[in-house]
Amino acid sequence: MKSTTKMGLKLAGVVGATTYAGSLLGGMVAYNFAMHVSDEQKQRGQALSRSENTEIENFWYSKQPKQQWLVQAFDGLNLVATYIPNPHAMGRLAILAHGLGHSREQMIPYARIFMSLGYDVLMPDARAFGDSEGHTIGYGWLDRLDYERWISMALDELGPDLAIVLMGISMGAATVMATSGEPLPNNVKAIVEDSGYADLYDEAKFRLTHKYHLPAYPIMPMANQIARSSAGYAFTDGHILKQVAASGLPILMIHGSKDQTVPVRNAHQLYEALPQQKGLYIDPEAAHVQAIRTHPDRYQAVINEFLTEQAGLN
Repeated sequence: MKSTTKMGLKLAGVVGATTYAGSLLGGMVAYNFAMHVSDEQKQRGQALSRSENTEIENFWYSKQPKQQWLVQAFDGLNLVATYIPNPHAMGRLAILAHGLGHSREQMIPYARIFMSLGYDVLMPDARAFGDSEGHTIGYGWLDRLDYERWISMALDELGPDLAIVLMGISMGAATVMATSGEPLPNNVKAIVEDSGYADLYDEAKFRLTHKYHLPAYPIMPMANQIARSSAGYAFTDGHILKQVAASGLPILMIHGSKDQTVPVRNAHQLYEALPQQKGLYIDPEAAHVQAIRTHPDRYQAVINEFLTEQAGLN
């Protein structure tokens, strides 16, 4: 009897160890796939960003008088941005944040909109993307600390009376929303987010289960632990909604009803929970970050109306 019990305990131990090892392996694979960017992937992201723009947009960008700005992140990474001065600017700056797997060139169509509305434009490469250093993705959470530095640099370069709007798409939308919850100067007047997620952990689970058809448990808890020790933050840290609510800044939320990457429920969740001045534009025909393409004139009008009528940037 004792021999049978010992054998059972030993077998349970082996099964438990095997299960743990499998979970650990799955978590490590998920972490590396989700968090690490190679130099080759950075280059592909730059090429992808330009290829998704129209020829007219890329030609417009090539003709702009651009400056390269550099800041050093809190962890020593050198980050790069393009600044485009606007000859018709009225003391306003739009800081734009690109999406996952792309680079600052993805924001060229949005730069055109803000330039036409009388803003200077600053387009950073997020850490681990484009020409910025790093190989670990911040998913908007680490990037929020980088954008604090871009804001400080903008005020140093362009003057203390500068009015700033933060605008981002997808991961960049999470970036500007997360940034808004940090102690920012009063110069930051509004947030515009397109296709952003309300919670990083929930979005990571959604992608794992719907895009890759893998079980969230036990992969996500293990990947979360690995991220905390290896990346300096965990997926569960990314409470984007709480950051925006804490900021009190006016926010415009844009989303496509046909978004299969960041479900449209994120926009509704944000809108229903946020107490501050807010606007919501749902494009019934748009997929992920495609509202600017399905109805471009309406897209620009919505942004302009919100910034002038609700954020007070007349």
